[in-house]
Amino acid sequence: MDRNELKKLLNSGKTLIMPDAYDAISAKLIEKSGFKAVQCSGFSFSTVAGYKKESEMTLDENLEWTRCIVNAVNIPVMADAEDGYGGPEKVIETVNRFIRVGVSGLNIEDQIPDFNYPLTLVDEELMIKKIKIARETSIALDFPEFIINGRTDALKSTENRNKGLKTAINRANKYLEAGADLAFIPYVETLDEVKKIKSEVEGPVSIAAGMNYNINQFSIGDLVECGVERVSLPTLLLFSSLQAIQKSLKYLKKDQLLEFVKTDWIYPYSDLNKLWES
Repeated sequence: MDRNELKKLLNSGKTLIMPDAYDAISAKLIEKSGFKAVQCSGFSFSTVAGYKKESEMTLDENLEWTRCIVNAVNIPVMADAEDGYGGPEKVIETVNRFIRVGVSGLNIEDQIPDFNYPLTLVDEELMIKKIKIARETSIALDFPEFIINGRTDALKSTENRNKGLKTAINRANKYLEAGADLAFIPYVETLDEVKKIKSEVEGPVSIAAGMNYNINQFSIGDLVECGVERVSLPTLLLFSSLQAIQKSLKYLKKDQLLEFVKTDWIYPYSDLNKLWES
């Protein structure tokens, strides 16, 4: 696979839709379904691992689970580097290790991972420094096309929605100026907020869709029409998988094994063999 492919996709003029894989087999299904790239999510990884908090996941665990996904597919993978796992000096190591795992890009976020509400944001200048160092590190590793997705959690840092949106847009512009390829603003709830972000952010934008707070507010097609460069689907596959498992267990609990035939929920064994052959 061309490690520069993710950059090409983002510069193609077409919206890049990136479902989240929580393990190797879900990544392979994403690829088989025709998606051009796959993303990783620290939340999904930590949930599958049985952790109550995303912050319980170590960098080593994140790298290993990401490596499994990279090895499973022939399409670009974007990693979730959380907050860089520390200050600017730690970011050098984090970016270095993710690049060596084989990813084509990663997220770096500006929240302090205490997961309180409202969220606490990293000092703006410190975050800018992290992004600059991440870019310098990718260049030093001879990978200038490596994608840096500068994420701001400003919309969850205050109960004042207008203030949060203003802060998010301001930070997004500064992260792009510092060397990020994308500005990722999660927690967007309405199409009007998407339009405001697109009109005021001076560069490519990534929006999370299919979330509990916006799944009834806009479609992927709406985001494409707005010109959003990247649509992130961070939890949709994980939660739909959990729901399918829970429904299956209810049938089993009632000794209704034959109902599985009627529901068409069982993935064909022959398809699994074909999946790994591709």
